[in-house]
Parts: sequence; structure tokens; C-alpha cells
Amino acid sequence: MTPTPDRSPDAWRRALTRFVRVIPHTRELGLEVLAADADGILMRLPWCDDLLGDVSRGLVHGGVLTMLLDTICGSAVLRGLPAPEVCPTLDLRVDHYRPAVAGLALYAEARVVRVTASVVFTEGTLWQEQGKPVARGIGNFVRLGPRNTPPGFAEALFAQESDEEVRNVRGLR
Repeated sequence: MTPTPDRSPDAWRRALTRFVRVIPHTRELGLEVLAADADGILMRLPWCDDLLGDVSRGLVHGGVLTMLLDTICGSAVLRGLPAPEVCPTLDLRVDHYRPAVAGLALYAEARVVRVTASVVFTEGTLWQEQGKPVARGIGNFVRLGPRNTPPGFAEALFAQESDEEVRNVRGLR
């Protein structure tokens, strides 16, 4: 009998950490998954000078905010489905409320708003100081379904750190 896989919030946090470490730019920027529970996902992007878009005014590049919203909303999709499946971004709208400034980490949270047979609807928020949102994102992700999700995708996502062979075979490393 196959054991029931661990899908606890901590197992999801580890799985999504593995997911963001596979993406070269999120890995290099040190994106951290802080929480992944039924209510949503929480991530932290530590400050580094590579995030600057306007050096003279010390402002974070808007593309960094878009990337972070896309990543966290996509991560919420994985957590929000009955089983992980490949769901590329269909549409991402970003509302910028205020500039993100140099020297402060960026925090991101996202949740799934609705799941249909073909689309997953999400919303996410970015901030540097609690209660002062920097941007909001509304992300829609197309469901490709089990037929178009690589075999073993979920198993590779939830593989134990020692399961090197599984990660290599499934392309998650």
C-alpha cells in the first residue's frame, strides 16, 4: 500500500521552497517561502541592490514587483488545487500603490479566489511595511490538467531532500 503523502502546511512550505529554487532568478535573488497553508502563501524577497530600477531615487524596479506577484500567485495555484498540476499564467494585472524603496525586504502574500475546470483565479499583495501595500496583483492561470502535467510532478515537488534521483528525473533540480 502506498503511504499517504504529507500535505501539511510545513510540507507545502518545503515543496514551494523547492519550486522557487528551480526558477533561476528567484533562486539567485534568495526568495523565501515563509508559510503555505490553506489560507494562502507568504514569501519574503530580501533586499539586494539588484532590485533597484531607479538608482538615483532608490526605487525597486517594477519588473521585480511583477515577477514576485506572478511567482506567489502561481505558488498559491499549486497549493489551491486538489493535486498539483502545471498552470501557466494566463493574465496578470498589477496595480501599483506606492514605490517600493531600497533597503527593505519585500513581502508577498497570495490566495486562490476561485477554481474552475479551466482557470484558477488568484490575488496577491506586496508590502515592505505592514499595513502599507506596495502593489496588488490579480493573476489568472490556465489549468492544463493531469494529461499535460508531467508524470511524477507532485511526487518530485514533495520529494524529501535526500531523494536526489527523483528531483533529477523529474526536472525539478
